[in-house]
Amino acid sequence: MPKLIVVNRAGEESTVEVGDGLTVMEAIRDNGFDELLALCGGCCSCATCHVHVDPAFKDKMPPMSEDEDDLLDSSDDRDENSRLSCQVPFTAELDGLKVTIAKED
Repeated sequence: MPKLIVVNRAGEESTVEVGDGLTVMEAIRDNGFDELLALCGGCCSCATCHVHVDPAFKDKMPPMSEDEDDLLDSSDDRDENSRLSCQVPFTAELDGLKVTIAKED
């Protein structure tokens, strides 16, 4: 099963297995990372699932939609590796992806 590496806000790193058909947000939420709020449940309307993606995986990420880009603009913690984890389907190609949960806005 593919693995996702999650770094929480305290800098602690954990590796979780990700089932087929989940988004990065669902994998993080389903594995007990309560600091990733994901208030809208994955509808791309709140930006509370903001993560920073390991730059080594940048070319493997799906394109960012205009809505995702607009929501990320509202974050003070946005950088060039920012993504909304609800908008990233986890695929076998992303096995070993490392994401860091963004600071709360």
